[in-house]
Amino acid sequence: MAELQEVQITEEKPLLPGQTPETAKTHSVETPYGSVTFTVYGTPKPKRPAIFTYHDVGLNYKSCFQPLFRFGDMQEIIQNFVRVHVDAPGMEEGAPVFPLGYQYPSLDQLADMIPCILQYLNFSTIIGVGVGAGAYVLSRYALNHPDTVEGLVLINIDPNAKGWMDWAAHKLTGLTSSIPDMILGHLFSQEELSGNSELIQKYRSIIQHAPNLENIELYWNSYNNRRDLNFERGGETTLKCPVMLVVGDQAPHEDAVVECNSKLDPTQTSFLKMADSGGQPQLTQPGKLTEAFKYFLQGMGYMASSCMTRLSRSRTASLTSAASIDGSRSRSRTLSQSSESGTLPSGPPGHTMEVSC
Repeated sequence: MAELQEVQITEEKPLLPGQTPETAKTHSVETPYGSVTFTVYGTPKPKRPAIFTYHDVGLNYKSCFQPLFRFGDMQEIIQNFVRVHVDAPGMEEGAPVFPLGYQYPSLDQLADMIPCILQYLNFSTIIGVGVGAGAYVLSRYALNHPDTVEGLVLINIDPNAKGWMDWAAHKLTGLTSSIPDMILGHLFSQEELSGNSELIQKYRSIIQHAPNLENIELYWNSYNNRRDLNFERGGETTLKCPVMLVVGDQAPHEDAVVECNSKLDPTQTSFLKMADSGGQPQLTQPGKLTEAFKYFLQGMGYMASSCMTRLSRSRTASLTSAASIDGSRSRSRTLSQSSESGTLPSGPPGHTMEVSC
C-alpha cells in the first residue's frame, strides 16, 4: 500500500429525530492491480462484522446504495455496524479517465483487491452487499476467503460466464446501441426503460453524461468477460456463508438469479423475489429490502430485538422452504403469511420469499 489518501466528509441528508450526521472517511490504497477507493461510515463495533458494499456497472457507491442506506428504517441497522462502500477503480466521483490502453482489472482481480482494504482497516470479517457486477466480485472473494465472510446479500447476480449465444447477442446489440444504452438495459427492465419514469431519466442522465464514461466502459467490458463461478450444490465450489439472493420480478437478471439459487446450498440460501421493484430493488423498494435485510441479520444472530414492521405488513408474503435430506431425497414446504400476522415467521435458512406490496 504505497499510497494512501484520506478525506473526511460530512454527508448532507435528512436526519431522523435524535440522529446525528454521519461522518464519512474516504480512503484510497494501492493494490497489486491498481488503486481502489472506499468510504467508511461509523466506527467498528466489537464482535461485529463490517457491512461491505460493491456497486454495479454504470454506478458508484452513492448512486447504487444511497437510497437504501438513507432509508429511515435502515438507520437501526447502520447504527449497529460500521460499513465500507467500495468504488470500483475509476468509478469514484472525480476519477480521472484512464489513459488509452489501460488494462482494467478483471472481476477476479477486483475481488483480489478486497484483502488490501480489509488489511488496511484491520477488519477481520464482513457481511457483503453487492449488486450485479459487485455481487459477482463479492461472491468470488467469498469463494477465495470463506473464513472472512459472515454473510452475503447478492442482488441481480449472474454467476455464469457469457456463452456463445450471449456473446453473439452482445456483439449484435453493440452495433446498434451505445454503451450507455447497453448498460441501462443491464440495470433496468425494458418495461422500466419504456416507461421512462423520473428514476430512469435520472440514471440515464447520470450514465450518458458521466465524465468517466470511458472508465465505465472498461468496467462493463470486465463484467462481460467474467469467468463462470462454477457454483455446484453439494460440491466444493459453493458459498459457505448465509446468502440472501434478491431480484425484482421481471428484472433483466431474474432467470440468472433463479439459476444461481438452484446451485447454492438450500440450507444456507434465502431467495427474495420482489414484485414491482424493477431491475434495481435497492433503488425502487428500499423499505422492503431493508426489512428483508433485518430478517437476514436476525437469522445470523444479529439485530435480535429488531421489529419487522414494514415487510410484515405487506399484503402478501409467501415463503417456500426447501431442504435437502441426504442428497437423494428432498422436501418443500410453503407457508403463506397474511398482513395481519404482525411478524415474519422464523425458521431455518433455505427459503424463497416472494413479496408483493
